Formats: sequence, structure tokens, C-alpha cells
Amino acid sequence: MQLETGQYYHLYNRSNAGEVVFKEPENYLYFLRKYRQHLDIHFATMAYCLMPTHFHFLIRIKTETPINAQNALGVLLSGYTKAINKRYQRHGSLFQERSKAKWVNNERYLLTLMTYIHQNPIRAGLATHLADWPYSSYPDLAGYRQGDLPERSFVSAYFHSDADFRTFSQQTLTTIDAQYWV
Repeated sequence: MQLETGQYYHLYNRSNAGEVVFKEPENYLYFLRKYRQHLDIHFATMAYCLMPTHFHFLIRIKTETPINAQNALGVLLSGYTKAINKRYQRHGSLFQERSKAKWVNNERYLLTLMTYIHQNPIRAGLATHLADWPYSSYPDLAGYRQGDLPERSFVSAYFHSDADFRTFSQQTLTTIDAQYWV
């Protein structure tokens, strides 16, 4: 995973063998707290979605030393795995060996990716509406919740209002190109 300062990336990882990594609501919240603790200094978070077996983040690298960001991500995943192993009396790795960071090389892909990330719970049948999944940045960015992990200024740079963002997100539910699904 090669990261460059100022660039946008789709950061994601999956569990080993499809194992559920977020077993209860507190697990999702714990992961987000640890994400903030270890990665806020390195990443500006534009969008995120935690799913039972995987996670997605749309980030911009803000640190001048991206290798430190990569190390911090490893610390986050290792620490989360240790906590889950202890809590649920399990052993071994929880996530696939390496997280992926796909470079976002243009504005169209940036906006499509943000919407794709938020659509995961709908496509997986875990929610009926984008705002229904509590472990996503969509409720924050759409104006339904006041969370401050995702950078709302990112959305306001592309959309005139929360309503415009919601309309765009809803319209793209059926139009995301398969190339973006990972």
C-alpha cells in the first residue's frame, strides 16, 4: 500500500473467511473510537461504512509521513483484533493480511466512490434506506445526524445543500458501475 500526502484513497479490508468482525453495536463504536485515536492525525475522512464483515473509508492523506499512517492502521487492526479475541474467546487474525488502498484519481470516481461506500448496507440487504445504517457516514453527510468524523466541508464543496447530496446519493443507487465494487 503506497500512500501519498494530499491524495484520496479508498481504504478497505475484509475479514478472514467471511467471519463477522462487528458482532454487536458496541464493536462498531469501539472500532470507530480506535480509528479516531490512531488515524485522525493521518487521515481526513470523507466517508465511511462499517459492515459486519468488512469496512470502507474514503480518506485523504494529511500527514507528511504516510508510512506512519500505514503503521497506525496496522496498530488499529491489530488492537481491534486483540480486543475481539479477548471478548469472544477466539484466536488468530480477524482481517485479511493487508488492507487495500485504491488511489482515487479523478473527481467522478471520488463522488461515485463516496456513494458506493454508503450503498453497501442497501446492497447487502441490511437496510432499506441509506440513512438507516448507523455505522456509515451517510446520516452525518446528509444532515440527519451531527457526527463529526466525516468532513462535511467535502460534501458542501460539491453540493449546494444536504438535499442535493441526498438526491445525488439516491439517484446513483442503481447506476454505480460494477468496476467500483470491490
